[in-house]
Amino acid sequence: MKKSSASKKTASAKGAAAEKAAAEKAAAEKPAAKKSAAKKTAGKKAAAKKTAPMKRQAPAKRPAVVPKKAAAAVKGVAPAKTVAAKPPRGESRTALVRRARRIDRELAEVYPYAHPELDFENPFQLVVATVLSAQTTDLRVNQTTPALFAKYPTPEDLAAAVPEEVEEILRPTGFFRAKTKSVIGLSKALAEDFGGEVPGRLEDLVKLPGVGRKTAFVVLGNAFGRPGITVDTHFQRLVRRWRWTEETDPDKIEAAVGALFPKSDWTDLSHHVIWHGRRICHARKPACGACPIAPLCPAYGEGETDPEKAKKLLKYEKGGLPGQRLKPPQAYLDAGGKPAPPLGAG
Repeated sequence: MKKSSASKKTASAKGAAAEKAAAEKAAAEKPAAKKSAAKKTAGKKAAAKKTAPMKRQAPAKRPAVVPKKAAAAVKGVAPAKTVAAKPPRGESRTALVRRARRIDRELAEVYPYAHPELDFENPFQLVVATVLSAQTTDLRVNQTTPALFAKYPTPEDLAAAVPEEVEEILRPTGFFRAKTKSVIGLSKALAEDFGGEVPGRLEDLVKLPGVGRKTAFVVLGNAFGRPGITVDTHFQRLVRRWRWTEETDPDKIEAAVGALFPKSDWTDLSHHVIWHGRRICHARKPACGACPIAPLCPAYGEGETDPEKAKKLLKYEKGGLPGQRLKPPQAYLDAGGKPAPPLGAG
């Protein structure tokens, strides 16, 4: 019995020692677990901090709306979509409008004699010349149309022309077969639908073969005195260089730029921009060093910046060379411009 009792006491002592050891081990592990959990929490917070953006994004600005007059729908014609110009980073909408209008004012001083560079004496000649100017120079058109209008002075005459004879006259302008089809087709439409007169409304003009919005606005602005923006290749290139808009579609460019200016400025604005593109702000090598609006241009430096080298890149009257019209306005001649030579004159 004594042996059994001693055994029980020994076992009890061993059990108590084991429990005490387990309790001490648990107590030792508890702070370590807390430290581990704390480290994990800190790691998660650090990861979240890394993925979070450093600066809060500014709320998106509400797009400016093109004035109703600028985007007015025309019956039978799909209107240009309303598009807000996107200014350079850091430039507000108000600053963009001010900069754009200042550029136009500066160009108006540089080109006070700006005018359509196609020779014409009436709306019929202008619409035909504008159609012929596609994918060629105004100079080449001006050198070609005297023979055309001498033989076919009215829409009725051109409508009854033999296509092969017209093609031979128009050959120097390129794509002469397609252009012949267009000018004979529009002449027939004028004779049959408009009494031989060029209509003065956009919705009527764009119904004529070969006449789109660009051609229609050239005719409306220069033959009828009705404002319009002419979005040709020069206009598209320059307004993107100046960051007036980032659009590439002509109709969207028309709407975006039109929203920056009063409607009454549109026709003259077109002349100023196109003239600058032809004379100074060229496609391949702009004459940045000779540019009068260089301080206002975000693209300054894309071309030649040395003033002397830039002067050698100037074209037409700015470079002392003949212009594109055989019969330019007197104001152009008074400003030192020279008439272009006729076809075959060198």
